[in-house]
Amino acid sequence: MPHLIAIDQGTTSTRAIVFDAKLAPVATAQQELRQIFPVPGSVEHDPEEIWSATVATVRGAMAKAGLAAKDIAGIGITNQRETTIVWDRATGKPIHNAIVWQDRRTAGACDALRRDGHEPAIAKKTGLLLDPYFSATKIAWLLDHVDGARAAAQAGRLAFGTVDSFLLWRLTGGAVHATDATNASRTLLLDLETGQWDPELARLFGIPLGLLPSVRDCAADYGGTLAELFGGPIAILGVAGDQQAATVGQGCFQPGMMKATYGTGCFALLNTGGRLVHSSRKLLSTVAYQLAGERTYALEGSIFIAGAAVQWLRDGLGIIKASSEVNQLAAKADPDEQVYLVPAFVGLGAPYWDAQARGALYGLTRKSGAAEIAKAALESVGYQTRDLLEAMRADWPDAAGNVLRVDGGMAASDPAMQFLADILDAPVDRPAVMETTALGAAYLAGYQAGLCPDPAGFAATWRLERRFTPGMDASLRHHKWSGWKDAVRRTRTPI
Repeated sequence: MPHLIAIDQGTTSTRAIVFDAKLAPVATAQQELRQIFPVPGSVEHDPEEIWSATVATVRGAMAKAGLAAKDIAGIGITNQRETTIVWDRATGKPIHNAIVWQDRRTAGACDALRRDGHEPAIAKKTGLLLDPYFSATKIAWLLDHVDGARAAAQAGRLAFGTVDSFLLWRLTGGAVHATDATNASRTLLLDLETGQWDPELARLFGIPLGLLPSVRDCAADYGGTLAELFGGPIAILGVAGDQQAATVGQGCFQPGMMKATYGTGCFALLNTGGRLVHSSRKLLSTVAYQLAGERTYALEGSIFIAGAAVQWLRDGLGIIKASSEVNQLAAKADPDEQVYLVPAFVGLGAPYWDAQARGALYGLTRKSGAAEIAKAALESVGYQTRDLLEAMRADWPDAAGNVLRVDGGMAASDPAMQFLADILDAPVDRPAVMETTALGAAYLAGYQAGLCPDPAGFAATWRLERRFTPGMDASLRHHKWSGWKDAVRRTRTPI
């Protein structure tokens, strides 16, 4: 039977997962990705590390599954979005480290464009806000800060891509310079209504149009891999940004369905169907997926720090040795202590979009210790998610029900998911298959290959592992929520 491979290139690791024709995972290989912090507020990755890990994990997963290239019907790629790479077309070599989506170095450039009155027009076309999170100001920074880059770009010698584009270029030996509609919609350069790069936006940001990749459907022919990489050519048939791939993997194909993915950050998407909804509450309008040239839209709320807060407990404070220890430590917290962590380590995302805010702890007493801080880190994810969902429901009152489907590494934490249900006062559904991002990428490739059913047929295969139902007293919920809102207000108040 033919198999599929999902390349899941994330912020903290690169994975390859082999799925069989029924989309059951068969084998996995994974490598962690080094985080580079040149100065406070800046985050980079080495593109060559991303590339070498991609090749190694695909080879590793194929070896574990005992498969050869001829056994693979297609590859689907899903990736950390907005992360920006510019490379030389002749050599394929990046001109600089990748600037990661978390990076805040272009906050000043965004502020200047905002002061000049450009944000309303940008938001109307792209569905996005002027923020360093997105790719356009990152591209401009590279062109202006790498010697000779702008002249080379204007001469057509350079190429830009999000991580998917860079991997496509390398996998195909430079034959394909493309991206999909979901990744393109995260750059501040795509007109959401036309699905095309906007020349006026490109001029505004100082980016030559020739630098940009072609935009394709999520399920499409993206060329084939070089034969020498995996023992023979393999077709690349699907691409989607990680959050959109998770939306597909969760079967959220109906307008009103919501999912939240808890990885390094948290990203909640609400399917709005063929209707492009412009938020009045600082949510993002984005492409959920594009199939057969037809775009489905979504409202998205982005939290910059979710699982990264647990990594901070481990790597920054050293109060746990492994991320899995956080649940046990948090369980030891004194219930009478109410500590809030506002994890604005790289600013606050939706619905605040405050690039200047920085992390803070509130409510500390002499009894507060490691357990209380660990509990606060887990609870911060629930509070931030409620911020997002309240904004979503206000922007889209026709949402079908209030169930939230969850996935990602942190969704495995029972205490975190139970608190999420409690603070939302809504059910939280965890699927039987937690690898929804990779599953979505594999499905897109399988759909293009003719192995997988249409979206409705695929959605019917979704299975529940556990539903978390709210059990918190309403007065306690109100008290905790009021404390969170006060903590955020204090964090955002200039000193």
